[in-house]
Amino acid sequence: MTNIRTTPQSSGERNQRSGLLALGLLLGGVFQVGNAVAQTEPKPDWNTTDIPSQAGRIFLVTGGTSGMGFEDAKALAGAGARVVIAARNPARGEEAIARIREAHPVAEVQFEAVDLADLTSVRALGARLQTSLPRLDGLINNAAIMAPPARGTSADGLEMQFATNYAGHFVLTAELLPLLRKSDAPRVVTLSSIAVHRGSIDFEDLQSMQHYEPMTVYAQSKLACLMFAFELQRRSDAAGWGIQSMAAHPGVSVTELVERGPGLDSEQGRQWAAMRDTLQTAAQGAVPTLFAATDPAAQGGAYYGPTGPNEIAGPLGLATVPAAASDAVAAGRLWVATEALTGTRFPASVR
Repeated sequence: MTNIRTTPQSSGERNQRSGLLALGLLLGGVFQVGNAVAQTEPKPDWNTTDIPSQAGRIFLVTGGTSGMGFEDAKALAGAGARVVIAARNPARGEEAIARIREAHPVAEVQFEAVDLADLTSVRALGARLQTSLPRLDGLINNAAIMAPPARGTSADGLEMQFATNYAGHFVLTAELLPLLRKSDAPRVVTLSSIAVHRGSIDFEDLQSMQHYEPMTVYAQSKLACLMFAFELQRRSDAAGWGIQSMAAHPGVSVTELVERGPGLDSEQGRQWAAMRDTLQTAAQGAVPTLFAATDPAAQGGAYYGPTGPNEIAGPLGLATVPAAASDAVAAGRLWVATEALTGTRFPASVR
């Protein structure tokens, strides 16, 4: 039964709620629901105390030096996992490791440098880990940039948000597939966003060369991430890779995305600054990802996130899948296009 609030709201409460909804609509737009896939709802009050022991398991978290990625790394290390933090800045990596060990003195955590916007760097990371890790039990494709005001290009000539948020993770997953297949229960969790509800894949201008609108391009990159997560599960099932591929989104949580992307003087930044104290913490935003990565009840092909109004915050549940993300034909087309753009191919079947 739905709980209905009957107590009067103050003008401050009404303004706060209106602001949160405005921010959610700014990021997400109108929700268009795709075809429903039968999935089991997670426990709504699931939190990090519910993480089963991860002793003996190995995880890699991209962007693990701050925000949700850091909270993922910290929680996994606290549950006994060996954690590899992959990010660009070694100094911030060492700071993140020190903070994790303050909370968990015996944490087994290491830093590996990678620039997701440079596929040579991504492949070098894959090669290093092939020689240093016995296997990989979980990959969390978390790192992202959001809505830089001007269009930028990666080292490989791809639009920067497409490259960092999506294509870099596509190649990293392919590079790490042999290590994942050595696990008895490998999982790949790819981060999406409520912004997918205003997204579409522009196959005629995939690199935004003809037109660049920051939030539209961000939404496209995050929709690509969600489509990738679903397509990876389909291809794993067909090829026998044995991987559970899931997606998650954090609602709207306090991270560095806005400050480092559009900036605090942008429309998003002004909304962000006004509502920052009422938003979820990064630790709260990490809950859907951690559930997907660790809980036995998490299911391949599922999409997890908060279930409050516009999925900005709230209890854990199955997130709304936009119609565009349910288009398997478009997802296959995007996969093939990404293989061509990156020069990376996944194996056709089990070797």
